Amino acid sequence: MILGTVQSIWRYPVKSLHFEALDEAEIESAGVRDDRTAAYFVDSPGRPRYGKELRGKENPTLHLLADGPDVQAAAQSAGVDVERRAGDRFFDAAPISILFDRWLAALSEHVGYAVEPLRFRPNFFALASPEFSDDEQALPGRILNAGTVTLRVRKPIERCAVPTYDLHGGPSDPRILRFIAQQRENIMGIYCDVVETGAIRIGDAISSS
Repeated sequence: MILGTVQSIWRYPVKSLHFEALDEAEIESAGVRDDRTAAYFVDSPGRPRYGKELRGKENPTLHLLADGPDVQAAAQSAGVDVERRAGDRFFDAAPISILFDRWLAALSEHVGYAVEPLRFRPNFFALASPEFSDDEQALPGRILNAGTVTLRVRKPIERCAVPTYDLHGGPSDPRILRFIAQQRENIMGIYCDVVETGAIRIGDAISSS
């Protein structure tokens, strides 16, 4: 069964910072090559999030920044110092995340504009085929094939405040998270594990066996 077609591919070299758009992604056992291979951690003893990853809770414009001095400045504006760590993978739960457009439809209708998939920071954004009607809760355990890659759906993605942040630095929109919490059990998108490595390109079909 064809679930949809890959429309966009993104990776995030540093957790919580700006994205890179790709035409093709090499998929390793640990996910998209060079995805989330570094992160900043709060390094201010006594602060509530000491030792945890720097996120929008410290500064809601982090997603606009590339790696460098601006990150330190953004953290200091929130009153925290940070430490950059690299050489690992800094995922919330699983190496691959996927979002289908049909899951966004009711949310976009609710807020009155097309909610950008990048607010949810997926690796893959796909256009659903007409015959694909499943929500996220129906997919755990399913095997997905795209390009030369095989994935296994691990679980739906539970959401935090990040999708409320404007992609261009404007005001946050709390209606987004409120709708997801009230109408979608706080879920948007799926996490997947890599079963077989390979490559995925824009335009590849996503199928389920």
